[in-house]
Amino acid sequence: MPTTRSIKDYIRTIPDFPHKGILFRDVTTLFADARGLRITIDQLLSPYAGQRIDKVVGLEARGFIIGGAIAHQLSVGFVPIRKQGKLPGSTISQAYTLEYGQAVMEMHDDVIAPGEKVLVVDDLLATGGTAEAGIKLLERAGAEIVGCAFIIDLPELGGRKKLQDLGMNVHVLCEFAGA
Repeated sequence: MPTTRSIKDYIRTIPDFPHKGILFRDVTTLFADARGLRITIDQLLSPYAGQRIDKVVGLEARGFIIGGAIAHQLSVGFVPIRKQGKLPGSTISQAYTLEYGQAVMEMHDDVIAPGEKVLVVDDLLATGGTAEAGIKLLERAGAEIVGCAFIIDLPELGGRKKLQDLGMNVHVLCEFAGA
């Protein structure tokens, strides 16, 4: 009888990437496995079954992969939130703090109608800075955020608490210890 694999079993860890001392959690091995990808999409959607979702919002860059698949599954639109300077046309911006400096996320200013219910997705929740910037953009556009779903949480970095303190419903599939 075959054993059941967990989401964590599909994720490869690469030591010392992108810097010495970092354990990079690589979801490309998860995405490359058809069963792993299907299980991931199903499990990310599970808590939102029966809820109205008008748009799926993916955070750059792996959030685009899972966000597109989730939007397809729900038959709703997909909205990317990208790093500054990557979107053509008129955008709104939100700065956020990184470990050493600041960065800016952007979204087109005409992709969310006030009152639309959105699901925010990404592969990894670490400090929560990128997700917080995305949430602030969506709130400025008038979106109602039904939840934030992530494949991986690094709980020691405090991102989940940060988002929950903003009033967000946070759903994660697995956790890894360490930064």
